This record gives sequence, structure tokens and C-alpha cells, in this order.
Amino acid sequence: MAFVQNFPFISILLSLFAGPISSVLDGKWAKRLNLFVITVIGAMSAAVLAFVIGTGQEYIFTMGHFPAPWGNEIRVGILEAAMAVFFCVIMFLCVIGGVLEREAEIEETKQNLYYIMVNLLLCSLLALIYTNDLFTAYVFVEINTISACGLIMIRQTGRTFEAATRYMIMSLLGSGLLLLGICFLYSLTGHLLMSNIKEQAAVLQASGQYHIPLLVAICLMSVGIAIKSALYPFHTWLPDAYGYSTLSSAAILSSLVSKGYIFLLVKIFYRVIGFDIIRESKVINILFVFGVAGMIMGSVNAIRENDINRMIAYSSVAQIGYIYMGFGLGTTAGMIASIYHIVSHAATKSLLFVAASGITDASGKSRDFFDLTGAGYRNKLAGAAFTVGSLSMVGFPMFSGFISKLLFAQAAMGNKHKVMITMIALAISVILNAVYFMKTVIRIYTPEKREVIMDKGFEEINAWEQPAKSTALICFIALNLFLGLLSEPVIGLIQHGLEMFD
Repeated sequence: MAFVQNFPFISILLSLFAGPISSVLDGKWAKRLNLFVITVIGAMSAAVLAFVIGTGQEYIFTMGHFPAPWGNEIRVGILEAAMAVFFCVIMFLCVIGGVLEREAEIEETKQNLYYIMVNLLLCSLLALIYTNDLFTAYVFVEINTISACGLIMIRQTGRTFEAATRYMIMSLLGSGLLLLGICFLYSLTGHLLMSNIKEQAAVLQASGQYHIPLLVAICLMSVGIAIKSALYPFHTWLPDAYGYSTLSSAAILSSLVSKGYIFLLVKIFYRVIGFDIIRESKVINILFVFGVAGMIMGSVNAIRENDINRMIAYSSVAQIGYIYMGFGLGTTAGMIASIYHIVSHAATKSLLFVAASGITDASGKSRDFFDLTGAGYRNKLAGAAFTVGSLSMVGFPMFSGFISKLLFAQAAMGNKHKVMITMIALAISVILNAVYFMKTVIRIYTPEKREVIMDKGFEEINAWEQPAKSTALICFIALNLFLGLLSEPVIGLIQHGLEMFD
């Protein structure tokens, strides 16, 4: 075995042990350790990606060298390694982009606690990406949930306590349903390793035995993860959780946490059950209906918001709907479109949150829509970044959102029963996205009278005054342009990685 094949396991352990180490450090050193760990794990993940692309084959790392059912496995392919690299890049930019807000909003004595949660969150995301054991995945789902709650309530205000409580209640409901589904599968197959479950599930499907219990297990796991990833109408916890968290928390939660759960659902569909069985179960039809509803209703709620952070949060409900709609098409093309949208949305949503922070900094910290008038002139980089993110969400050519919508439209052509509904939903969603995003862009570039600016105490902010945030914004813009202009290699990686899932 090549040494590089140990990197996924080392990455999980490194991020796991970085949490307890951060507990004995002060906030400044805990931040340095966190950024160092993310950088090292990102580099190791890139090495693993290069190795897997070079060999053209996935591999299994058996922890402790004990075979199933006593041992536990990590399964590494192109898609897993690529997602690990991408998650590290997004998390690094989110952490540096929100450094000013963290220092202002979190007590100095509790700064290190924040980085404990970030390290544990990274650990859980990596485990969800790599694990080949279904119960291990559930354990790290719970670690992910606890870490996310910590990130929400670290500001210690009434609204964040309320948001964290609502998130915990809904998330535990989803976790409970997921655990029930795992228990059903274990009772049916006698296995917890994903590959072994898939073999037994195929036998059960072929024999016609236990058809109803298998269907129940699929439904429980799908609904459980749908709740945790805020699929409409299970999204009620999301606006407060994203809207009132500190900047880094909102960016990480919106771009990574829900995507980790969705990636686990992709693995359940392909690695645990088998996509042919999923199609035959008709569960994807239900996901399709709720996905389309989320695309529309998330945008409708965003239009009604006057708080820019909550508007961006409701937009996430709509974008999660896109992903589940792609699942619901029941085709490989639809799955590729959804996975690409996971990447696109993560890159764009974190950009929007960081850019919105820069806009509100230039507006007296006000997030009210009318106070943002002319903010694009007062903070030019944040205004440009928010415009890029908005154009991407609407689906403007050159940006990642355009490629996502194009892939969804192409995928819809492969399902004659859903093509019309998908095209109509895409058209309506694009129009609604344009209404609230372009309305905001027009607002921030509407000149405000000088005396009004002076009276409200607004100030101009240059990019060099906030070097960390400016660096994050520039990198996010570049990433969005890369995904929009050079999407073909990314789509190729997704397609090749998905083939390894079968």
C-alpha cells in the first residue's frame, strides 16, 4: 500500500485531535492551529485525489487491518477525494473571511471554543465523505450536529440560543429517523458495511422478500437526511440559524454542513441500496415534488425579507430544492447536476455571506434593505463580490450557477415524464431569484445623498483595511469564475467519481 493511501484516515484523526488541543490554547493560537490543520488536510486530500486519478481506481483502507464485520473501512475514490479538497478550501476561506466578526462578537475567553467546534465539524465532514460503514456515518452525523449547534450559539445572544435550540430539535428528529432506517437495514441484511448491505439488498430485491421493510428503511433515511439538510418544508430552523450566527458560522453552515448530509444521501443511494432499487422504490418522486416546492417557496420567502442575511438564508432553501429535484429525476445526468450544484452552491453561498458582511460594515452594521442604499460604492470589493454571487445565483453565463441550471435542464430531457415540470420550475425559480438578488444589487448601487450618509454615520471601507476578508472575497470570486468558465474538468471528475460509486 502506498503511503498516500493513509492520508484520508490521518486527515480524520488530525482534525479530531486538533479539537482537544485547541481547548488548552488561547484564541489566537487556536485559530493558527485550525488554519494549519485545514491547510495540511487540504494538501493531503489533493495528494489523494492525484493518486486516485492516476490509478483510475478507488481503494479501501481497513482500519486496524481487521476484515468485516469486525473491522471498519474507509473507501476512497475520485469523488470522495475531490469533495474533501473542496470542503477544505471553502472552510479555510470562510474562517479567514469572518475573523473580524468573530473577534468582535465572541468573548475573548471563548475564542478557542469556536475552533474546537470547527475542527470537529471538519472531522465529521471528512468521515461522512470517506466512511464505508453506515453506523460510523451516523456517529459522525451526530458529531456534525453538535458542532453546528456550537457554531450557532457561540455568540450567546437570545436569538442565537433560540436558533440553536430549534436547529437541535429538528436535527435530532432527522437523526432519529436516520437511525431507525439504519436499524431496519441492519435487521434485514445483518451488515453495517455499505458494500455488504448493497449485496444483500440486491438479493432481497431479486427474491421479492421484505419489500415493504426495505422501502420503509429507504424512506426513513431519506426523510431523516432531508430534515437535516433543510429540504422544504423542513426548513423552518434555517433562517434563524444562518441569519443570526456569526459570519464564519453562517458561511460554513450554509455551504458545508447541509452538503455533508446530502453527500451521505448520495452514498446511501449508490453504495448502500443501489440506485436501481432507489428508482424502483419511487422515493425519488417524493423528493422531486418537495425539491420543486422548495425551489419556488424558498425564493418566495426570500423576496419577502428585508434583512439581507435572512434573505440569503431563505435562498439556501431554494438551492437545496434544486439538489433534491435533480435526485428526483432518477437519472445519472440528474445526479451529476445535483452534485455539481452542491459545489456551485457552496462556493457561491459563502461568497454571498462574506460579501453581505462587507456591505453591512459600510452601512453602520445595519442589515436592513433600505440602509444598504449605495453600499456598493462605500465598499467596492464587497459590492462587486455580492454582484458576482447574485449573478451566479440567477444563472448568468460565466458563473457557476449558470452551469448548474444548464446541467439540470439537460438532465430533465432524459426524463420525459418530468421534463415539463422541471423546465417550468427552473424558469420560475430563475425569475424569482432575479427579483430578490437583482433588487438588492440595484439597491447597493443606487447612489445615496451625501448628507444622508453623513447623518447615518456610514463610512467608506477600502479593501486594504480588511485584508483577510478581502482575500477571501477575491478567492471566492476566482473560484466562482473557475467553476463557470472551466466547468468541464469538474463535471468530468464528478462523472468519473460517480461511476466508481456503482
